[in-house]
Amino acid sequence: MEPLPLTINRMIRDNSHDLRLRVIAGADGLDRRITEKNIHRPGLLFAGFTAIFPSRRIQLIGVTEIKFLNQLDGPSRVPAIERLFEQSPPCVIVAHRSRVPSSMKELSERYGIPLISSSLSTNDIAYLLINYLSDKLSETASIHGTLVDVYGTGLLFVGRAGIGKSEIALDLVERGHRLVADDVVTLSLKPPGILVGTGPEMLKHLIEIRGVGVIDVREIFGVSAIRLQKRVEMVVELVDWDGSEDYERLGLEEHNREYLGMRIPLIKLPIYPGKNITVIAEAIALNLHLKVYGYNAARELDRKLRARLKNKQKITKYLRWDSE
Repeated sequence: MEPLPLTINRMIRDNSHDLRLRVIAGADGLDRRITEKNIHRPGLLFAGFTAIFPSRRIQLIGVTEIKFLNQLDGPSRVPAIERLFEQSPPCVIVAHRSRVPSSMKELSERYGIPLISSSLSTNDIAYLLINYLSDKLSETASIHGTLVDVYGTGLLFVGRAGIGKSEIALDLVERGHRLVADDVVTLSLKPPGILVGTGPEMLKHLIEIRGVGVIDVREIFGVSAIRLQKRVEMVVELVDWDGSEDYERLGLEEHNREYLGMRIPLIKLPIYPGKNITVIAEAIALNLHLKVYGYNAARELDRKLRARLKNKQKITKYLRWDSE
């Protein structure tokens, strides 16, 4: 199911408390869509510079722009304001509850472009609105997998259908970890380049166990066993054991899986009956913590082996001619 489009009406509804928005004209245009996450200050447009105008962005007007418009005489003010509405932006927001010229309200009604007032400053509006738009307009993708918060690390389990992703997630929840999403994981790209996973609204907190059915994790284990979203930090691909396959032994080679242009560390984990995948998953999460703090067990072992070999070569060379 595709996400609902972001409209002016939805933006106002979602931010009624934080941004204190109030429609003062152009209510017929509340269904206009927002497609740009950045906003724009149209001061240069009022002064007559119309080139390179980002018409798809929400326009934010502050005290400076209002004072500039108010100092213009009537014949000059109306064309200056009309240049803005001719660009057909999604909406126009006026900060500080500034008293707007009556001609601005009239043009808002004529062009069907919402004119919105807020008591906040331009800086506060810009900060809150850009954060909101970045979240709502972020790039998304849905994948088949299971996302679990293990010791604060987002582990995304992927693999063929029926390989045991949901069973592993249920075992991890029973051990005190937190389910984010099962079966379908929606990935969103958040600034600055962070991949966040969540579950579809209809499937939140639910796990499907083959042979058992659907289990509501929140109702059985409580709210401490779930979370709404989590950053994806490691992809664990579950694969069927193949004795002829050459699996990673030391972990010196680093593999990645790309989602929405972001490269996420990947571990291919072969499984077979009786293998304790839950404990291994916990070890994967804790080992990632160590890497974040600068300790890599595989590289440390490699360093020690190289140092040992180098030292042995020195001793051999030193004693080469010291024979009896």
